[in-house]
Amino acid sequence: MGMFDAFNINASGLTAQRFRMDVISENVANANTTRTKDGTPYVRKVVSFETAGNNTKFSKVLGETIRDYKGDGVKVTGVYEDKVSQMNMVYDPSHPDADENGYVLYPNVNIITEMTNLIDASRAYEANATAFTASKSMASQGLNLGGGS
Repeated sequence: MGMFDAFNINASGLTAQRFRMDVISENVANANTTRTKDGTPYVRKVVSFETAGNNTKFSKVLGETIRDYKGDGVKVTGVYEDKVSQMNMVYDPSHPDADENGYVLYPNVNIITEMTNLIDASRAYEANATAFTASKSMASQGLNLGGGS
């Protein structure tokens, strides 16, 4: 593992978690959006990740020596609409998007779920920032030792 590999791995984690927080913020902001450009309610979005670069299976990595495995961080593989969670039907006959029975189809965004995911993403971001700082400190100490100062 090279000196800057740890920086790249932590930076990829920071970038991925920041992107995840942006998507969660979009979900929260659109929690009451009943009509998008295409005329349908907003649909919750979910971010998926995978390891960047070396996509070997864990069992194979476990069988190999640690020097043969090089982590490359994480990458966002996509942003997908949540088709599993049901949309919310709310009775509000005065709403402009109400159907003939007075029901409005609201997005499938649950604020509690989004806030929990936001806390999770925030903690992961903090962990990557802490690891980045530790790597920076180790690199700095190594340079100071090697410099003979």
